[in-house]
Amino acid sequence: MILAMVFDLAERLGDFIEKEAPLSAILFDYYLNFLVYFGNLFSPLIVFVSVIWFTAKMAQNTEIIPMLNSGRPFRRILRPYMIGATILMLMSLFLNHYVLPESNQKRLNFEENYYRNTRIISNYYAQFPGNKTVYFDSYRSDKNRALGFVMEQRDDEGNMVSLLKAKEVINEDSTFNWKIKDYFIRYIGEPNDSIVVPPNYGHAIDTVFPLQLSEMAQRETVAMTMGYSELKKFIEYEKKKGSPNIASYEIELYQRTSFPFATYVLTLIGLAVSSRKSRGGIGANIAVGLLLCFVYIFAMKVSAVAAENVGFPSYLAVWLPNIFFGILGIILYKRAPK
Repeated sequence: MILAMVFDLAERLGDFIEKEAPLSAILFDYYLNFLVYFGNLFSPLIVFVSVIWFTAKMAQNTEIIPMLNSGRPFRRILRPYMIGATILMLMSLFLNHYVLPESNQKRLNFEENYYRNTRIISNYYAQFPGNKTVYFDSYRSDKNRALGFVMEQRDDEGNMVSLLKAKEVINEDSTFNWKIKDYFIRYIGEPNDSIVVPPNYGHAIDTVFPLQLSEMAQRETVAMTMGYSELKKFIEYEKKKGSPNIASYEIELYQRTSFPFATYVLTLIGLAVSSRKSRGGIGANIAVGLLLCFVYIFAMKVSAVAAENVGFPSYLAVWLPNIFFGILGIILYKRAPK
């Protein structure tokens, strides 16, 4: 994690200097939370490599064979590993659900202020409470401006009542105050179907909408800053809006529990593959372990992409790698030296 921090610093140093980021903010708001986040994220894989190295070292020193020859079952050797895995799993669960949301908030706020690029979103579409539907062509966060803005108002039966189109809208940050440019409004319904165009078309007017552009054009990482209950409410609200990012929000929610439980699975596999003495020494066992790490990460990415793009259930997407590798771990455990 310290090496990762060094590489990140080398990449971001120019941005920090250009934006005049305070040293205290770099160290405590960003890199301290950077270490906590990525350390916890990769903790199951770090534990996996550690188990392989430690067990392979014992096997090479012929310490596993006397344990088995003494008549102790292999599950007795597994017991302290699982006790250690339980402690680490509980720590990771606590971090995921109670510590990391606030930690991520500080880290992401720093990124927004000092080096993250302008947020640009295209072809946004969502539904809002009050039977409102909003669409815009493009959005820039630095100007809080959207182009090609359309807002439809429908009645309770789903029939369109009014339609507002504007070439450009600007929303004051964190307020409901809007400036609308080059707009017209169409009121739909017999016998009063009409189009209203302001007499000074091309000029801007100020108005109020119960909406904020900053809430519409959020980064997907916003879910990382929410606690469990807050994130569940946020997902329900986004579902009502028809947000296209529901799958990524649900994956974030379910991963907070599935990743810590991966510690059990990877500990079992690590012990099973490294408890046999190898002619290639520790290096051969570590190579096998790293290969399995890459396969595990690949499986997580494939399942996440399937959930986001082809409608695969999110809870299955995050738990399938654990299930698959858990079965693999049981098979390897059965075949371990007894």
